[in-house]
Amino acid sequence: MVEVRVENVRKMYGKVEALKGASLNFKSGAMTAILGPSGCGKTTLLRSIAGFIQIDEGRVLFGNDDVTELPPQHRGTAMVFQNYALWPHMTIFGNVSYGLRLQKVPEAEIRRRVLKVLELVEIGNLSDVETRKPAALSGGQQQRVALARALVVEPKVLLMDEPLSNLDAKVRQRLRAELRRLQKQVGITAIYVTHDQEEALALADTVVLMNQGQIIQTGTPQDIYLKPGTAFAAEFLGVSNQLEGEVADGKLTIAGQTVSYAGPVRGKAVVIMRASDIQIEDPAATPRPETMALTGILEESLFLGAHYRQYIRVGRIVVMADSADPRPTGAVRLVLPSEKVQVYGQP
Repeated sequence: MVEVRVENVRKMYGKVEALKGASLNFKSGAMTAILGPSGCGKTTLLRSIAGFIQIDEGRVLFGNDDVTELPPQHRGTAMVFQNYALWPHMTIFGNVSYGLRLQKVPEAEIRRRVLKVLELVEIGNLSDVETRKPAALSGGQQQRVALARALVVEPKVLLMDEPLSNLDAKVRQRLRAELRRLQKQVGITAIYVTHDQEEALALADTVVLMNQGQIIQTGTPQDIYLKPGTAFAAEFLGVSNQLEGEVADGKLTIAGQTVSYAGPVRGKAVVIMRASDIQIEDPAATPRPETMALTGILEESLFLGAHYRQYIRVGRIVVMADSADPRPTGAVRLVLPSEKVQVYGQP
C-alpha cells in the first residue's frame, strides 16, 4: 500500500489547459473516485499518475518517491481500461499471466498466482481457463479477467478508467459491489475514474469532483453529496434543478415568485433544488413556516420504475420533482424544507 500525491500538476493540449495546477493526496489502501463530466480532466489526471502522458508542470509521488520522470512500466501501477483490452488470441490464463511472463516469474509461481487471483475475482469455472478465450466470455466476465490481470502483478497502485461503463445496468451494479469487496480484501491503493455519480458514491472512500481541469471539491461520499461547496457540485450531484434567483431584503425571488430567505447570499443567485427533496402538495394546503414553496402547473408525470418524475412549469421554467405515486396534471405547490434549498452567489 502506498500514498499517491500529485502536486500542482498542469497539462496542456495545444492551447487547452486540461489540468490547471491539480494537487491531491490519494490515501494509502483506500479507494478514491475521480468524478466529473466529460472533458473535465479526470482521465488526463489518471494517465498522468500512470505515466502514460508527460505533464508540463508539477510532480507525481508514490510515498516519498518522485515518479514524475519514470516510464509507466517502472511506476508499479496497473490499469483496468473501459474496453477490457484483452488479447483476443490468448486464453484466460494467457491474458492474466502475461504481465508475470514479462517479469520472467518462474512458471510454477505464475500458475499459483494466476489461479489464486482468478479465484479472488470469482471468474467461475477455473478448470477451463487454459482453453477459453475472451470471445467466449460475457462482458462482466471479461472485465473480471481484466481486473485479475491487473491484480496478479501485485501493483502498488490500481488505476481504473471507467471500467464498468460498457456493461449493462444489472451487471454494472453487481460488479460495483465486487470491486469494493476486492479492493478492501487486497488493501490496495485504488484510483477510479467515472462520470457516473452513483458509481462514485457507492464505491469510494473519498470522492474528488473535477470540472474544467480543476479540483472542485474533495470529501467522503456523504459529505460531498450532502454538503456541496459550489453551485456546480450541488447541481452535478443528484438529479437537480438549477434556477436563477435574486436575494434582496430577506427575500429570494425565483421565476417571479418571492419566498423568505435568511442566508448569507445577496444579489443575483443560483438556486439548486434536488428533485428528490421536493414535495408536491395541493396549492390550497396550509403553508408550513419551515418550508419554501413555489406554485406551478404539473404538466407531465413519467414512470421511472422506483418512482415517478413530475415536470412542473413555474413561470417560464420547468422544475423536476420525484414522488412515489403519479399525480394528475394541474395546479400544484412545490414544497422544500428550507435547509434543503441551496443558494449560491453569482460572481
